[in-house]
Amino acid sequence: MTPHGPRGMTVNSFASVSLDPPLVLFAAARSSSQHAAFARPGPFAVHVLGEDQRAVSARFAAPGLDRFDGQEFVPGEDGTPLLPDALAVLECRSEQVVRAGDHDIVVGRVGRATKAVDGPAVRPLLYYGGSYRRVSEEWDEYDGDIDWSPLLL
Repeated sequence: MTPHGPRGMTVNSFASVSLDPPLVLFAAARSSSQHAAFARPGPFAVHVLGEDQRAVSARFAAPGLDRFDGQEFVPGEDGTPLLPDALAVLECRSEQVVRAGDHDIVVGRVGRATKAVDGPAVRPLLYYGGSYRRVSEEWDEYDGDIDWSPLLL
């Protein structure tokens, strides 16, 4: 929450950084109108959206909109706006901001993680290669055996 009201944006890069302490990161474009609200010390929340929430993702990605106009939310423990229908929510506090090209990488400590949706399993919303994608049916049959050989670092 800012003095100008709640702020939010869809990001194209999000990752887990550490388990101890629990840290996550996201990349915020410095050209975004929402950048200043997130590239500073303070609380923020990460929402994992379901595949039925494309419109929410698109709304928070669109420039020039009041993203929370008509959007239901509840205040988190530190006042951060939380979307009640997300699959999961991470309530965080920024720890570090690193400049990286035309983006800033925001590293945050997770203070609280909740599963916000009960009921039948909903697949997560994915965005890859310039469009929204679905987790394949094979995902439901995943047995945990991954061939890591093609991975080169």
